[in-house]
Amino acid sequence: MEEVITLHNRQFTSDDIAHIRFLIESEGHKGRTYLSKRLCELWDWRTATGQLRDITAREVLRKLDKLGKIKLPPKQQPARQAGYKNKTVLTVSMNTQTLFCSLSSLEPLSIQLVRGTKNEKFYNALIDAYHYLGYHQNSGEQLKYIIFVSDRPIACIGFSGSAFKIAPRDHFIGWTDQERKQNLSGIVNNSRFLILPWVKVANLASFILGSVARRIQRDWMDYYRREIVLLETFVEKERFFGTCYKAANWLYLGQTQGRGRNDRYNTCILPIKDIYVYPLVKDFQRRLKNGAGGS
Repeated sequence: MEEVITLHNRQFTSDDIAHIRFLIESEGHKGRTYLSKRLCELWDWRTATGQLRDITAREVLRKLDKLGKIKLPPKQQPARQAGYKNKTVLTVSMNTQTLFCSLSSLEPLSIQLVRGTKNEKFYNALIDAYHYLGYHQNSGEQLKYIIFVSDRPIACIGFSGSAFKIAPRDHFIGWTDQERKQNLSGIVNNSRFLILPWVKVANLASFILGSVARRIQRDWMDYYRREIVLLETFVEKERFFGTCYKAANWLYLGQTQGRGRNDRYNTCILPIKDIYVYPLVKDFQRRLKNGAGGS
């Protein structure tokens, strides 16, 4: 039986691996960035907006190299040193005057999807400047939103790939390991949520969570051309109580074991976090078992 490797929601057959090896042999001297972009062109591997998925392809190449399936050429540029931080610049002059009012008086309020737009760098800079985790560039699928009152930003919220394996979540869904591996892309993680520090509006956070939950399934389909059915998030219990998630009807499932989202070998010790999920459809469990979120 032919071995098939699934990475980043794409299956790679032995013919695909052979194709990559041939490309490395013939054009590997041009560098890893060239290889990832060339593969995207050959396979027409693009986002819904037409952009090459070269960052994801480069991650796939690294993983295939680590698995011993290919041999990547030497890096042409030095690798990022430990502690490297993505560079962002907050070029917009910020109105930091305290905004203290009722939710109903925030007009006009808009939630803007900024992924792939000129405002995406602004989102990155806001997260880097004001979120306690800062900004780090992800290689996979992600959506980013900025919440404005008129033209004044008041909050940001971002979503990216789900955790590989979380026992309370997986027990809640009731899927097998094979079902999880095949359908994990039906879940996305609320990886960043920021209310700017001078914004003091009661119930704003839960309102944003509810509003984004009502549109993200459509936005994800428009941008990535596939379905998602469940949201998840992890709340660092020593810092936050998860009040806004509870108010927005997210379900508490338990706690993490202090491992990273891709840590399969117990090597990354992280703070304990509370796990919350939000179903986007009633039959999310059936869809996650039977193939929702397929590539």
